[in-house]
Amino acid sequence: MTSRKYSYPIFIAEISSNHCCDLKRCYDFIDTATRIGCGAVKFQLFKINELFAPEILAQSAKHRERVRWELPERFIPLLAKRCQEQQIAFSCTPFYLDAVDILTPHVDFFKIASYELLWTDLLVKCAASGKPIVLSTGMAEMNEIEAAVQTLREAGCVDLTLLHCVSGYPAPVEQANLAAMQTMKDKFNCKIGWSDHTVSEAVIQRAIHKYDAQVIELHLDLDETGEEYKFGHCWLPEQVKKMIRSIQEGFAADGDGIKKPVEAELPDREWRADPVDGLRPLKSIRKTWKAD
Repeated sequence: MTSRKYSYPIFIAEISSNHCCDLKRCYDFIDTATRIGCGAVKFQLFKINELFAPEILAQSAKHRERVRWELPERFIPLLAKRCQEQQIAFSCTPFYLDAVDILTPHVDFFKIASYELLWTDLLVKCAASGKPIVLSTGMAEMNEIEAAVQTLREAGCVDLTLLHCVSGYPAPVEQANLAAMQTMKDKFNCKIGWSDHTVSEAVIQRAIHKYDAQVIELHLDLDETGEEYKFGHCWLPEQVKKMIRSIQEGFAADGDGIKKPVEAELPDREWRADPVDGLRPLKSIRKTWKAD
């Protein structure tokens, strides 16, 4: 019997609205994500007037105030350049159709949010860009995911990753339902991953080592001052760094699967019990052995 081999996942640092519209802070996020071991960083490009219906904005000051969370479009090429310098992949979620055109020259892949899974026009436009697509599936039923996957593929997407996601902020661990990852992988024959809102290392470890998550997305904040940190679904840099190191150590322990003495065992091989008298070490070294 051979052991299953798992692939090491890519960690995506989701900046969301924690950038505070500050270019230097955006750069700090990119630099920090690189330092702690993430393979990609992701921002969001939205305009409040193209995100919420006018009926909602007319009634809700809370939603109108989110204009403070908008990422300036002029930041996009600058952020892409910084990511190139740091050798970390750059992604951004488009929340309006023109955002796809703005982002296409700069992103390494598109991330489509769970809330936009039903929006066919956005799916089609992202797929037509030729970029890899990462799609979150929070709140979705299988028939909705199936329709989205079909739309993306028919529109030209050939590199698709589905992220299982629980769109609670934060998400209770007992509702993570990680087994849904295997269900989607079997159904859609694509790469699979986990978009985390639990802030639980145990959940992420399970997603990787049980369900072979190839992508892990998590919300990052630098210093507990980001707009979304107070909701309880964001990780801090040292938490992520420690977790990624732990996961790297786990993968380093896999080895080649061949049962044989390894280097650390070699000095003790001759100190096994001799098969003739059951005493240690082997008779072959007893007369020549010298105490230190």
